[in-house]
Order: sequence, then structure tokens, then C-alpha cells
Amino acid sequence: MKTYEKVSQMLEDIIDETPEALFNGLTGGVVLSEQAKLHPESKSGQKLFVMGEYQTNVTGCQIVIYYGSFMTLYGWLDNASFREKLRHTFAHELRHHVERLSGVKDLEDYDKEKLDMYRSGMDIAEFHEPPIE
Repeated sequence: MKTYEKVSQMLEDIIDETPEALFNGLTGGVVLSEQAKLHPESKSGQKLFVMGEYQTNVTGCQIVIYYGSFMTLYGWLDNASFREKLRHTFAHELRHHVERLSGVKDLEDYDKEKLDMYRSGMDIAEFHEPPIE
């Protein structure tokens, strides 16, 4: 069973493996929310769960990872596979942070394109992220 505490420890281990310089300006840090979050445009026949978010507001920015979403979609995976999904989502959200600091919007454009594909009814499961150049 992947309890909230065990997943929190997995996330902490992933964070500890990440170079500290990448966290510069991430004033709200990384938060593990118990929530399972559906995207506002989620369709009943093909639910679109939010796994993580990079959030910015007047008080700063943070990364939120949604434990409930992970358990809904990936709770059945073995620990190593689950950890890789967690690592991938964390890296995706951290990339949003780094790109925001550098004025790049490649990943933001990718997310918009993927959402457009979802809206049109296309399968987005195999839509891979743009490479880092």
C-alpha cells in the first residue's frame, strides 16, 4: 500500500537527488496534496487527472503534486514504476519553474498543444514532452 507518508518520502528522495540550484526562486517549495484533481475540462468518458502543477501568484511560486491523482491512476503499479511516474511529474513541474525563470515557454506550449489534442478527442497518452535543448 502506498500511503501518503510513503509517497511523501519517495518525493523527498527525488527532491534530494535534484540539484539545489534548480530550486532557486521556488519560494513555496514542493507540496504533496492529498487531493485527486480533475482538470476543469475533463470529460466523463475520458477523465483527465492533474498529476502536478506549477503555481505562481503574488506570494511566489510552488510545485504541487497530487497524491490522490497518483493513487487513482498509478496506485496499482509496483513501487519502482510508481516512483518513476512521480519523478517524471516532478521533473515536468520543475521544468516549468526553470523555463519561467529563463523566459522560455516550450513546456507551456507543449501542455497547451496536448490539451488541444485532448479536446479534439485524440489519445494523448503517447504524446511525449519536447526535448530540452
